[in-house]
Amino acid sequence: MRTVILQSLNDFDEWRGQARELLRGGVSPEEVIWRDPKSEPGLFEQTEQEIQHAGKNHPVGAVPPAFMALARTAVCHSDPERFDLLYRLLWRLQADRGIIEVASHPDIVRLTRMESAVRRESHKMKAFIRFKSIVDDSGLERFAAWFEPDHYVLEMTAPFFERRFTGMMWAIVTPYSSAYWDGETLAFGDGGTKADVPPDDAVEEDWKTYFASIFNPARLKVAMMKSEMAVKYWRNLPEAELIPALIRGAKEAEQAMIERTASQPPSHHLKRAERQAIDKEQQSEITSLADARAAVQGCQRCPLYEHATQAVFGEGPENADIMFVGEQPGDQEDLAGKPFVGPAGKVFDAAVEKVGIDRSRVYVTNAVKHFKFEPRGKKRIHRRPDAGEVTACKFWLNLERAFVKPKVIVALGATAATSILGKTATISKLRGAPIAMEDRTVLFVTNHPSYLLRIPDRNLAAVEQAKFEQDLALVRDHWHTLNN
Repeated sequence: MRTVILQSLNDFDEWRGQARELLRGGVSPEEVIWRDPKSEPGLFEQTEQEIQHAGKNHPVGAVPPAFMALARTAVCHSDPERFDLLYRLLWRLQADRGIIEVASHPDIVRLTRMESAVRRESHKMKAFIRFKSIVDDSGLERFAAWFEPDHYVLEMTAPFFERRFTGMMWAIVTPYSSAYWDGETLAFGDGGTKADVPPDDAVEEDWKTYFASIFNPARLKVAMMKSEMAVKYWRNLPEAELIPALIRGAKEAEQAMIERTASQPPSHHLKRAERQAIDKEQQSEITSLADARAAVQGCQRCPLYEHATQAVFGEGPENADIMFVGEQPGDQEDLAGKPFVGPAGKVFDAAVEKVGIDRSRVYVTNAVKHFKFEPRGKKRIHRRPDAGEVTACKFWLNLERAFVKPKVIVALGATAATSILGKTATISKLRGAPIAMEDRTVLFVTNHPSYLLRIPDRNLAAVEQAKFEQDLALVRDHWHTLNN
């Protein structure tokens, strides 16, 4: 017997490489024992380093794409016999490629079920991850989540969270592996325990509030709910502790819903109509950039005005060719009433000067005009504005664009890019090339300078600084092209 000890629990390419070597050596499935890092070796097993092919060099034929697609997913299953099953099928496919089409074959049935189970577990992971906020002494906010999957699905699922939460730094910890996204790179490491994720925070209460608000007692079907939101996940879901009480009170809640049947349009519809009317009225009153700068101080379009010192409007020439758009004012900007005067502003000023853009000739502003923060003792810790706040403040950004009429807009960070494009933006996918806009302006996307301040590794910080300056150089070159 030959034993192949794999270094990874779910690396398809590693398994395929070992399998091809075995096929070349003419080693049949009955002669191989596959082990992953969690398996215990047998007393008399021969390791892969001792496998000898005795001079054999059998040709390895191509296999059907359908097998490759199934195998790439099924390798993430937790069944300890998954590698044996895959090699057994791979061996048979060398002689009969048509076996993959035999849906009733026991091995094909088993492989298909394993693939379905893995995909289902990946879907549940996307649905039941609950991030918790972590803020360090410097004010940097990160997020972490704990999840206990039945199968090894973290690596195949993590890219979804990279796309979904590009703008925040997060970690997902599972018992077998961990994933970390720093805003630029997705990395994987060792697994951990639930204790590695902080205890309940304000986000937990948000989940409970959200779940209670969407719970519809008139449509309650407990069996269906448990099939979609399996009980095994409940122990890690903050909202799950509400479920027993919500079920018990469903009948009374349903009756109360019937008694207060709506006789007028929903409140959100009325608020939207009211907002549109206010927008029309304000637009007719605001006829210049100076009018907009004065009017923004009375803005109450979202709750951020309640705690910020003042609204921070844009600054620069009214006919500037280039407009830089950041995320929101920081602590120092909120106090000074001017954009980009804090630490990130100093990084921005230095980079702009270095690449040869005249700072006095550009217009700088933010997607959100009020400082969003969380008080921590005597400090005010920056918090990222949500989609509703960004949308509410787009009224003011649109006015700035209309009055300044820039030829080039530079989005500093994902929030600014999302506000301008009207959809979720990923910096790594958009930076490095101009984007033509409907109003004939050209958009460039790069990191916010505050990102450079948050990188602890000096070498990495230098690399990212160079990339930032390279992006600004592209803006400069395009600007010069327009003016020549």
